[in-house]
Amino acid sequence: MSEVNLQALAGTDSDDHTKAPTAMQEVNLALKECGFGLFHIQLLCTSFFGCLAGIVVTNSTPYILPIAECDLNMNLLEKGVLNAMPFLGMILVSVVAGFLTDTFGRKYFVLLGFGGLFIFTAISATSQNYVVLVTAKFFEGMLFATSFSSLITLTAEFCHNDIRDRIMLLQSSFSAIAQVIIALLSWAILTQDWTDSYFNGYIVFHGWNFYLVVMSLWSLFATIMYCFLPESPKYYITQHKYYEAREVLISIYKQNTGKTADEFLYKDIWKDKKTYAIDETPEDSSNKNFGSMLAEGLHNVKPMFQKPRGLYLLLFCVMSFFTMLLYNVIRLWFPQLSTIVEHYSSTDTQDLCVMLDSYTHDLAERNTNLTVNKVCVPVVSGAATYINSMILGSVCLGPIIISSVLVVKVGKKNLYTVCGLISVGVTLGLRWSSSKIIMVALFSSDLAISQMMVNLNQFLVIDFFPTNMRSLAIGMVMMWGRIGSLVGNVLFPILLDMGCVVPFYTLAGTMIGIILLSFVIPVKKN
Repeated sequence: MSEVNLQALAGTDSDDHTKAPTAMQEVNLALKECGFGLFHIQLLCTSFFGCLAGIVVTNSTPYILPIAECDLNMNLLEKGVLNAMPFLGMILVSVVAGFLTDTFGRKYFVLLGFGGLFIFTAISATSQNYVVLVTAKFFEGMLFATSFSSLITLTAEFCHNDIRDRIMLLQSSFSAIAQVIIALLSWAILTQDWTDSYFNGYIVFHGWNFYLVVMSLWSLFATIMYCFLPESPKYYITQHKYYEAREVLISIYKQNTGKTADEFLYKDIWKDKKTYAIDETPEDSSNKNFGSMLAEGLHNVKPMFQKPRGLYLLLFCVMSFFTMLLYNVIRLWFPQLSTIVEHYSSTDTQDLCVMLDSYTHDLAERNTNLTVNKVCVPVVSGAATYINSMILGSVCLGPIIISSVLVVKVGKKNLYTVCGLISVGVTLGLRWSSSKIIMVALFSSDLAISQMMVNLNQFLVIDFFPTNMRSLAIGMVMMWGRIGSLVGNVLFPILLDMGCVVPFYTLAGTMIGIILLSFVIPVKKN
């Protein structure tokens, strides 16, 4: 299939006006007529709460590990399992959720995902033992994965092609803002000595329980706000529900412009439904039941694994695996590495690897002289932990703002390649960072660049896959990215024990490979 066909399937504009526009292209034209206004502001505000609720799933756990260590009797292995559980849940459900979203609609699974996420975050907040907490975290990961692909797809399909890239980059900045907000809330709550009991001491709430209660509210807010958004008009088109799609477009036009429906240029679009047909779905759409919709969804999956889309999917999955590996290794291991640097006892100026090698050597010696029956004393993280996390989140905003302008001028492919080159240099530079300030600056830059590469990879998937298989494609790409996150976080301490230079050189080497792969990303014609 040619690149021109890919463009038509994705609903993008074409300079060839000799042919009648497809229904997907007409959706894009109608969205252009709607412009950017109050509806899109509502959409972005809603997706902000959704993104924040998702970031809570993985980011809240590292903050509670020190203070909940004694309450839950956790050892190092159990802490690692608790950190990994959300990723395991995400991996197991990503592809299935993407397929079902393409088949049964975006809004349904957004509401299901965030509604369920609120329930299980509340369960984790009330947990009194390790088993309940780790089980709840597993289901949190599953439910976030259920809503994530729908969230990304829903936002993309409400934006016409001229603004979509910038809107999606703006949405990607929500992750960085969320990290700052979570760090502030963690600092405000977890540093308090709060303890309360209920039902004659049967349920005891510590500071970290109250913290998780507050964190659960984000998914509740997201669920409520998504109730007030309509289903994607492009999804309605794939189901041949032209009336519903037209009503959604008219509603967006009225909300954005403040004008009446009669002034909408496309108010009569698809009135004669039989004259419109798109090649993305079967023609018979009347009286569909669950079985027929499932069969139709399976039918739509087949072209995704054929040339050229199958090769595109493989390429984007490999790129997602290694970029999310780098992103989550840097994000999740920074607090530990920062603590090591902060408590390094030597007065001489040393680079990061000297400090890390000294720590691993001392740790190996301490493990041979463990003290038994030691009273467990919970550790309250100092202000530096939260301040550094806020710095990392704040720095991530810079490249996203810059790229929102550059992506239109230089293109996603070129921007991805440049980000890869910068990431290699910064990752190698970490090995020689000799002060806490330099280390924080390099870690922040690496985190920001790798996050931008993850987002650009998702935007490329949106470009190359049509509406009826877009969520499934995003789900598969994110699944391999989460597998990369698990692999990276397991291998990093193993490689670090072999020598500090090994993990940093390994990460830089994988990014060089990703840069080479980025050269084979096809360029879509306008």
